[in-house]
Amino acid sequence: MTIVPFAGAQRLPVREAVVFSRRHFLAADECAALVARIDAERRPSGLADQNGDPGFRTSETCDLSGDDPLVAGITRRLAAYAGLDASHAEPLQGQRYALGQEFKAHTDTFEPDGADYDLYCSVAGQRTWTLMVYLNEPEAGGATRFKQLDKIVQPETGKLLAWNNLLPDGRPNYATLHQGMPVRGGTKYIITSWFRQKPWR
Repeated sequence: MTIVPFAGAQRLPVREAVVFSRRHFLAADECAALVARIDAERRPSGLADQNGDPGFRTSETCDLSGDDPLVAGITRRLAAYAGLDASHAEPLQGQRYALGQEFKAHTDTFEPDGADYDLYCSVAGQRTWTLMVYLNEPEAGGATRFKQLDKIVQPETGKLLAWNNLLPDGRPNYATLHQGMPVRGGTKYIITSWFRQKPWR
């Protein structure tokens, strides 16, 4: 049987990038369990390439353990749904955005000419796909904005948002520039799975 990647998902009507969304990818109880794990082990989020702006990324991050059956199962489901090899996935991360927190416009790829490119990409290669799932709906704000595509995606519990970070020739697709917009009410939780060109080690 042929498995069609992103079956049942909606593709955003843009030509510059490949972006999919699918509602109810995760069940509410799975989302709640992941929220509890993030709350238990969150830490300030970091940046691979510091740009001198302390307010660029103000969220908190949790490295979710691949030894956790729930986490391992979700990683496999994400890979299978996207038609990707689970061995190419970075460890699943959770993020928590409190009131006023945000992640300003950025891409998920590493700059090929950047000073730290070899550090982050010499073994597993560049990031190919980003698969993100909203775990809840904040009271206000917290949408994901693709500035170059003129599209805004609102958080919904269990909704998957996925995009290809690369152009067909393997170069970074800067049209995937995106922003985690400030939370204006409540708290936002997401999980993110990044896939690489080669197996992750």
